[in-house]
Amino acid sequence: MYFPTSAARQLCTVPPLPDAKAEALLCIEPSPRKSLFCALTRSELTVWRVRVDISLYASPLPPWTYLARSETSLSKHGDNLAASWSPDGSRIVIQTTRPYLVLVTVEYVPEISAYHAPEIAQGVQRKFLAGPGEAQTLQSLSLAFEGVIRTEGNVISVLACKHYMLFSTASPPAIQRIPWPAYDDSDSGGRLVKKSFAGCNTWMLNEEELPWLVDPDVTVTEIQQPAAGVETWITSDGRVYLVRLQESKNSDSTSDEGDAIGFDETSFLQEGHSASRLEHQHHWQGTCVHHYEVPRWVQKSRQVERGNSERPAYVEPRRATRVAVNAKFSLIAIGTLSGNVEFATFPISGNALQPEVVEVPNLFNRPRGEVLTMEWSSDGYVLAVGWQHGWAILSIGGRCLASNFGADGNLDKGRLQDVFMHGVRDLFWGPGNFELVVLPNPRPAKTDGQIFILPFAKSATTSQLSPDNTRYAFLQLDDRALVYRGADQPDMIMTGRLIAVAGRRGLVHYTFANFNQEQSFAVKGGLLWFHHVLIAAIEMAKSYQIRLYSRDLELSDQNVLYCEAIVSPVVILSLVDNSLLVYTADNMLSHYLIIPTSDAIRLHYCGSITFNGVIAAPSTVRVLSWMIPSAQKQFGDPADDLAVATVLLMVGGQLVLLRPRKAGSQEVKYDMQIFADRIEFCWIHLRGIGALENSLWGYDGRGPARSPSSAPHRIKESVNIPLDFYPLSVLMDKGIIIGAEPELIARNNLPFVIFRQATSSHLFLHHILRVHLESGQVQEAVLLAAQYQNLVFFAHALEVLLHVIFLDHFDVALDVVVGCARKTEVTRWRRLFNVVGSPQKLFEMCLSTGRLKTAGSYLLVLHNLEQLDENNEDVIRLLRSALDAQDWQLCRELLRFLHSIDDSGVTLRHALAETGLSVEELRP
Repeated sequence: MYFPTSAARQLCTVPPLPDAKAEALLCIEPSPRKSLFCALTRSELTVWRVRVDISLYASPLPPWTYLARSETSLSKHGDNLAASWSPDGSRIVIQTTRPYLVLVTVEYVPEISAYHAPEIAQGVQRKFLAGPGEAQTLQSLSLAFEGVIRTEGNVISVLACKHYMLFSTASPPAIQRIPWPAYDDSDSGGRLVKKSFAGCNTWMLNEEELPWLVDPDVTVTEIQQPAAGVETWITSDGRVYLVRLQESKNSDSTSDEGDAIGFDETSFLQEGHSASRLEHQHHWQGTCVHHYEVPRWVQKSRQVERGNSERPAYVEPRRATRVAVNAKFSLIAIGTLSGNVEFATFPISGNALQPEVVEVPNLFNRPRGEVLTMEWSSDGYVLAVGWQHGWAILSIGGRCLASNFGADGNLDKGRLQDVFMHGVRDLFWGPGNFELVVLPNPRPAKTDGQIFILPFAKSATTSQLSPDNTRYAFLQLDDRALVYRGADQPDMIMTGRLIAVAGRRGLVHYTFANFNQEQSFAVKGGLLWFHHVLIAAIEMAKSYQIRLYSRDLELSDQNVLYCEAIVSPVVILSLVDNSLLVYTADNMLSHYLIIPTSDAIRLHYCGSITFNGVIAAPSTVRVLSWMIPSAQKQFGDPADDLAVATVLLMVGGQLVLLRPRKAGSQEVKYDMQIFADRIEFCWIHLRGIGALENSLWGYDGRGPARSPSSAPHRIKESVNIPLDFYPLSVLMDKGIIIGAEPELIARNNLPFVIFRQATSSHLFLHHILRVHLESGQVQEAVLLAAQYQNLVFFAHALEVLLHVIFLDHFDVALDVVVGCARKTEVTRWRRLFNVVGSPQKLFEMCLSTGRLKTAGSYLLVLHNLEQLDENNEDVIRLLRSALDAQDWQLCRELLRFLHSIDDSGVTLRHALAETGLSVEELRP
């Protein structure tokens, strides 16, 4: 899904200015749109542009703009601690070590260019490709000191909202809100001379104002806003809350009442509750989503330790240090002090479900330390985690896609420049999630080059989970695409040869003829191929269209084959035969028939239906398909398919089936069935092979589950296939699952690490056949296997089938295998048991099933293959079982076997002593 690739880029973090200081970075913070990010040191603020077209400018760029605080400001207002952007990106709020907030304005300066292109004659410009700094001008950016706000108590955490700043304080323990400063130029001749605050609020952390706190004797250490109107709080006791500021019915939602407190460059917020008469109009509602039980002895000693400034003796390992909310998949990721990452679902009716601890492979048993930073990608598919001693990329199902813990433990820390391999304390995803910007742990000896950018390749299904993208292994990078070779082989389907790519603006399958036309629209909703016709859902000037382009014509407005205007943004497109399904943001599903003729193509609108009351958040729908009853396919009008179709949706991580229900002339209603959860991807094969027709494949981070069904009412999970790599596609006609797994190359003679992807495959045929055989469906198994008999690896699939199915399903097979071995030359035994399974495992199966005589036959095999231990524990275990079963004949044969392998009799006497058996008991 997400795989790091190539090598990380290192940015020069010390601005090339004569008075710039070489200080350690404290944090990095992206702007709301993530086009910019700021880096903060003790006294300096630097703003960078996240991504620049590498064909136009040098990469990496130096810092875009820079601001340094004076020593007077540092001594009076404290050193920098953390930075936050306002939602519109026009301000940066700097938190300091003293009770002050420093406001910095961010402004574009369009009349000044940051880089100037050299003058080149127009006739020459066409013959030269623009190099770094020689193409379009880059607008300048200006940072200006706006003012300082004095707060009531030292600030712990700041959240910059649309209309106000929200922050928590330690003394007093409270949540405070201050609106952004308002400017008044009515009496200044147009100059902005007066700044004021209005509507300041303070909520104390106590049982009266916040009764839902588990322990009110806390402070709020971190405030985040994952969605509009919803916030997450981490309290000092390590608990996590989802909170909302609720407004009373009698309050005016647009009111900014309160005492206006004027301030200049160094003014402060007056002590006390400045807007006490507004406090009754707003109150906080919260739910604890991460809770743990404190041991009783800690509860009893709490009063004693409260006055002790030293760290308490008990440290709760599940104490939360970081939280990240995934609204697309309704997941909450919680990083703890012990280093564990827990996934929890959104609470239902105020009750949170049991969290799941994500396992991160650690082959060399390295220490992780506490979780320092976490962030979900914008599409919600992966979580980037930074520990005190490492980092990892986790999928929503809990699979570790990449980490530093798989690298060789003998890396030379002094030589390695990629210091992020030893710990990450801050990170964020860049635009499009193609890059991960990380800030490693500080190095006292070096203050330059502290920021690294990791490039990533991701599956095309993360952008659009369509059948075309799931049919082939297709990875996309920032500026290129990786296509799995194999679709062009003779025994595979011959489609999948056309690729269309949509960027931030426009789309391409060859090229756009007009640059302005390309920049005039954006693809929102997806791309689909219908033979040689490209179907695109676009947004242009706040209008929405479905356009049809020809593969053989230039992409231009004049060559649009057909255009269908729609009233709402498209969430997802889906194509089933010649039916185009369009699901829009107004929760409507529309059905169009694609009608091609000899000289034109058009869309015929058949109807639409609303899913109001069925789907709560239309933006979370990621997969759309349907199944038409056989009678409707054969005899019905295609325009009526919508009324009888069973709709298959993937909403967030849930696979949902909607079955139509209609009585007489009533409107169509749907019965909902949720038959899978925490699904990362799914593959739909409406035209499968044999029993695989109408099969649905889903991946939950552990293994794809196939759900075969030719009728909608029979859908259920029937097969679970374990995998040791990440699947990208199911090649139905090949009988295999293809995917990729990350590889990390670290060598002591290289100062950096290299990331790459290795392709892998896994046969699924024997898994399907096993289910048929275990269900007694021998004929179905034979018919399915016959569809694959011409494949070159079909014989290998049968060998796997012999081992996995034949041995496990029929007990008599254990006798058959050992009988064949006794009739085969000993020199070929290793090859035989490489196919049918380990003789040691077969011996254990005989013991567990009570087939003691067959187990005795396997002892001879183990002896000849030199797999018996020196104490002959396997023989002794079998001898004990024979004694319990009173099989005296087998006991005699086992004693003769021990005497034959050791003429001295030491082994025989040892076995008799271990089992307490005497020779007299065995005499007839």
